[in-house]
Amino acid sequence: MKPVPKSRSPKRVEALTAQLDEYMREHKLRSTNQRKLVAETFLSSDGHLTLDEVHALARQKDTSVGYITVYRAVKLLTDAGVAHVRHFSDGVTRYEVADAEHHDHLICLECGLILEFEDDVVEDRQDMIAKAHRFELVRHTHELYGRCKSCRES
Repeated sequence: MKPVPKSRSPKRVEALTAQLDEYMREHKLRSTNQRKLVAETFLSSDGHLTLDEVHALARQKDTSVGYITVYRAVKLLTDAGVAHVRHFSDGVTRYEVADAEHHDHLICLECGLILEFEDDVVEDRQDMIAKAHRFELVRHTHELYGRCKSCRES
């Protein structure tokens, strides 16, 4: 099992921005300064952000950015395929940048820590199970819940 690297290359951010721009052109959507700011803020972030967190980050750069603007911009990002919606067991909706590589999640039930990981053995086993049941996999999520080391030690 290997952790997913946290840094996103500028080239990847550029590709996601181009994908968003293309989606907006196809759907005849305007590109406003605040929409651009929210997109740039989100695409350069790490982790699994709530709308409140995206809003707070955007307001660090422009205090006039409203919550509804952030909500609409993040919805646009998900519609364009550059963000994924994540619903973990705490009932909070989070968003993560749609990086090219699939990954799974380890989630601490006490502190909320979310660790991303990739594991070829897990992926191969899921494919074998689907094949044994004559099931064609389209997508999946894999979330493991428990207690992180820090929470266990405190």
